[in-house]
Amino acid sequence: MWVILALMSAVLLGIYEVFKKLSVQRNAVIPVLFLSTLTSSLIFLPFVIGSYFAPEFFTRIHLFIPEINLEQHGLILIKSVIVVSSWILAFYAVKNLPITIVGPIRATGPLWTLLGAILIFGEHLNLYQWLGVSVTLFFFYLLSTTGKLEGIHFKTNKWVLFIVAATFIGAASGLYDKFIMRRVDRLAVQAWFSFYQVAILLPILAVNRWRLPKAERTPFHWRWSIPMIGVFLVLADFLYFNALTYEDSLISIISSLRRGGVVISFVVGAVVFHEKHLRKKGLYLAGILIGILLISLGSH
Repeated sequence: MWVILALMSAVLLGIYEVFKKLSVQRNAVIPVLFLSTLTSSLIFLPFVIGSYFAPEFFTRIHLFIPEINLEQHGLILIKSVIVVSSWILAFYAVKNLPITIVGPIRATGPLWTLLGAILIFGEHLNLYQWLGVSVTLFFFYLLSTTGKLEGIHFKTNKWVLFIVAATFIGAASGLYDKFIMRRVDRLAVQAWFSFYQVAILLPILAVNRWRLPKAERTPFHWRWSIPMIGVFLVLADFLYFNALTYEDSLISIISSLRRGGVVISFVVGAVVFHEKHLRKKGLYLAGILIGILLISLGSH
C-alpha cells in the first residue's frame, strides 16, 4: 500500500513543480514562496481548530490532529528550517533554469541520500548501489553537456549550484522525515510544519520587500498558480507522510518513487514552456531514473 501512496504522491509532486515554474517565471520569488506556504497553512487551520473543539468528529473522518508536546514542536521546527532552506534555493533555481534541466537534477536526490549515509554512517555500497551511482553520475554528466548547448555551465552557473544544494538539503530532509514520523503524528507534522514555514518566511519576506531598495526588488505579480503550489504540495505530502507511517516502508524506495514525478513535470513543462533539446534531455532523464532505481534495489 505504501508503494501506491508514494506513486500517487509522485504524480501530484510533478504537477506541483509545473505550478511552481508558472508562478516564479518573471516574478518575485520570496512572495510566491510565502503565499504558497500560507495557502498550505490555511488548509490545515480548520483541522487543527476542529480537532480541539470536536475531536470525535475529526477522528471519525481520519483528519484528527492531536496536541503535541514542546519536544515534538522542536522536531517539527527543525524540519521546517531544513525544508525552507531547500525551497528558497529551489525556487530561485526554477525561476532561472529550464524545468527540463531542474527536473533531472532534482531526480538525483536519492543519490545524495546514499552518499550522505556513506559519509555520515560509514555505510558500504553493494553491487546494485555501485552500478546505480555510476549510471546516475554518467547521465548527470551527459545532462550537463546538454546544458552547455543552452549556455548553462554546470560548474559555474550559480542556479545549477542552487538546485544541487537544494536537492542535497532535500535528501537530508528525507532522512529526517523517517526519524520524525516515528515520534510525531503524521498529520500534526504536516499541519505544524506548514505553520512554522509561514513564521520562518515572514521576516524573510519583510526584509526582501521592505528593506531592499525598490530598484533592487523584482516586481510581484499575482497568479492563480501560486495557491495551487500549496494545494498540490499538501496533497502530495499527505500521501507521502502516510506512506512513511507503514512499519515496512523503506525511505530509499519512497524517495525514488517520489522522484518519478519528474516525468510529469518534464513532459508538461516541455509542452507548456517550449523548451529545447527535449529528446536528449528525456534520454538522460531516463538514465538518471534507471540509476536511482538500481540504488533503490540495492538499498532494499
